[in-house]
Formats: sequence, C-alpha cells, structure tokens
Amino acid sequence: MSKILIIDDEPGIRTVLTDILEDENYQVFSAVDGFEGLALLKQEAVDVIILDVWLPNMGGIDVLKEIKKEYPEIEVILISGHANIDIAVKAVKLGAFDFLEKPLSLEKVTTLIRNAIEMESLRKENRNLRSSLFMDDEMIGKSPGMMKIQALINQSAASNAKILILGDNGTGKELIARKIHLKSQRADGPFVEVNCAAIPDTLIESELFGHEKGAFTGAIARRKGKFEMAHGGTLFLDEVADMSLNAQAKVLRAIQELKFERIGGEKSITVDFRLIAATNKDIQNEIREGRFREDLYFRLNVVPIFVPPLKDRPEDLKDLIAYFVEKQRGDGEVKTISPEGIKILEKYSWPGNIRELKNFIERITIMTDENVILPDIVTYYLGEKQQSTTSNSLKDFEGMKLNEAKDRFERMLLMQKLEEHDYNISQTAQILGIYPSNLHGKIKKFNIEIKK
Repeated sequence: MSKILIIDDEPGIRTVLTDILEDENYQVFSAVDGFEGLALLKQEAVDVIILDVWLPNMGGIDVLKEIKKEYPEIEVILISGHANIDIAVKAVKLGAFDFLEKPLSLEKVTTLIRNAIEMESLRKENRNLRSSLFMDDEMIGKSPGMMKIQALINQSAASNAKILILGDNGTGKELIARKIHLKSQRADGPFVEVNCAAIPDTLIESELFGHEKGAFTGAIARRKGKFEMAHGGTLFLDEVADMSLNAQAKVLRAIQELKFERIGGEKSITVDFRLIAATNKDIQNEIREGRFREDLYFRLNVVPIFVPPLKDRPEDLKDLIAYFVEKQRGDGEVKTISPEGIKILEKYSWPGNIRELKNFIERITIMTDENVILPDIVTYYLGEKQQSTTSNSLKDFEGMKLNEAKDRFERMLLMQKLEEHDYNISQTAQILGIYPSNLHGKIKKFNIEIKK
C-alpha cells in the first residue's frame, strides 16, 4: 500500500483528499503545516506528498526545498488557490513533480499520484538493473549441496523470514542473498548491502541508523542509514559476526522492533525490510567465546543456508570452469581448457573457492593466445598462483637493512592477500586485521596496482 502525505492548513481539503485517496487504497497521513509535515517524515516513509504553497509558519516553497534536500526520492505535488506561472516554474525547478490549481480536480489528483508512484517504481527498477550489472553471475552446480541451496531459496524467497548464510570466503554468499531478493515479493525494492567487517565500531551506528545534523563532529547534514535506505526491500548484513557486541545489541533491538532513532534524533523511525545476514566464521564458536550474542543468532537464524566450499563439490567444477570460460568470450572464438588441463584443475584445492576460480579463469584466458589451453599452460599459471606473486626465501632480503626488509615483506604480503581476495579492499583489510582506510594508505605508500 503506497503512502501519501497531505500538507495543507485547510481542514476541508485534508478531509476530502483523505477520503478520496483512501478509497483508492492508499494509506494517507496529514499535517496542518510544514513543521508538522517534516516531523512526520522522520517517522514514516511516504511515497508522494501533496503540498499547499500557502502555509502558516513556513511557506510551501521552503517546505519543498527541505523535502528535496532531505528526501530527494519522494515526489511532491504542489497545490495552490492563488497560483501564478512564476511559482509553478520555480516549484518545478526545485524538483516538484507537478503543480495544480485549486479548486482541485480530484480525478487529476489521483492520476498524478498514480503517475508519480509509477515514476518511482521505474527508478527502483533502474537502480536494481544497475545493481545487477555488478552481480550478474549465475548459481552453477548440480551437486547435492547446491541443489539443497536452490531448494531453500525457492522455499523461503516469498516469505519475510530472516535468513542466515554460512560459508567460507569466496563461496558466493552475496550471490545467494541477491537471488533470494530477486525471487522475493520485494524484488522491486532496494537491495542494501552492509559489509560489517569494513566499518569501524565507532561508525557502525551512524552507518546503520543514520544521524541528524550536528549529532557529532563532522555531521554537517542529516544522513539516512542503511536500515532506512532498505525500506521496502532487503537489507543484507554481510560478515555480521564481525560487529562488536555493542553494535550487535543495537541491531538486535532494531530488528526486533523495526524501529530505531538516528544518532542525535529523538523520534523513532519505522521501517519494513527483509533481513538476510551472512558470515564466514564458525558462529557457534563465536557464541561460546563470548564474541557473538546468542539472542541475536536465534533472531537471525530462522532459515539457515550453508554454502559448501568448492573442494566439497568437485562434481560442479567442470560446469563452473565452462561457465567462467564462456563469460570471457570476446569477439573471436571462445577458448577452452583441454581435458588434461581440467584434470589438473580438479586436483587443486581452491582455498579461495569460487572467487579464486573465477579470477584464475579470467587470468589464464586473457594471458593465453591459443584457443585450446594445454596442460603445461594450466600448470604454469596454477603453479604461479600456488607460489603467489612472492617468495618467502630469505635470499629476497639479502643485503637489506631491517626497515627496508620489513617494507618489502609488507608489500609482498599485501600484494598476495589483495590478489587472493580479488582486490576487494574491505575483505583484504578484514583478513589482515586492519581498517580499510589503513590498507588504502599502505597501497598508496607501496605503489601497489589495484587490478579491479
């Protein structure tokens, strides 16, 4: 049910519009002036606002400016009994969807509201399409583990049940979360991802819940948090077990009540989203060690999905190789890996799982001129990967002073870990036990090329 807010100081206008719009199956809120309307927006996520130009205390044009500053995605229809062309032009330039003169044509009002809602739906569809361009891989595999995952996705997608995805790095947990979202009734809504491991504990509350202007040093404007941005869609908390206990307590309360306050705010904001969480950690061990709240685990673990590592699904390897090779098809012929080369790849353990395999196939197809990739080429590049781009031999550090040797070792380690994690800054920082900002500084210091 779409939500409409009417901001008008005339009780008759509010009553008539409310009755008409409720008959059209909209949920309607009303406010007598701009201050009350803006206060209500902090509590309810609405789709369209009908705003009178002439209001007491704060003029409609000023209210429009504030709405477009804080809530640019909401469409605003301005109405006025004393309209002129200058006001209409100014309103449209400020972002108003349309301008209507009183007395209102109720048929035109309902038509404009339908058009405004359809416009926002198109924007959401475009956002989802752009998002899918960065996550267009398919789930490949017919092993028992993958068939079970597909069944769980199909069974749970249509519900609002919370889902906890467990599995090693590189197994495709985010891909599974996106597939669930796209099969759900919220597919037209946003898919908002939060990498909990990449956000310092001091910033996690602001990132999730947002903040009001002046809430803390540097809060120069109001900011929506991820919880609010996910309204109507899906919130994906990746690496949820990396949150501090303090942050876990606040997240638990928010997902229990689906209400929260921005930092520095006093009024509760109500949201509606589907929650999916994921972690690469042994969650039961984290609970035993006192690093993860058991009550939060029970809240998240309504539908558990375990993603097996690639070494435990060898029957899927050929299909995965063929899929990734096909994705590298250029203008010419698609390259293939010889059967002997496939056998070599089948014997490798793939500690980086699907992500490592995908990167390896991309590299070997780019670096090889032949259409059929022979075993010696596979062995060469696989051996290079196993040795990484570095060597642990002390000969590499002969003749160096201690600080020079330390810098060289650090650069080699960073290059290795970045490559292993597909040059994903937040994941690499997590593995190294440092903040992403620190990793960025070291990349700049050592002049390391980021290949993604």
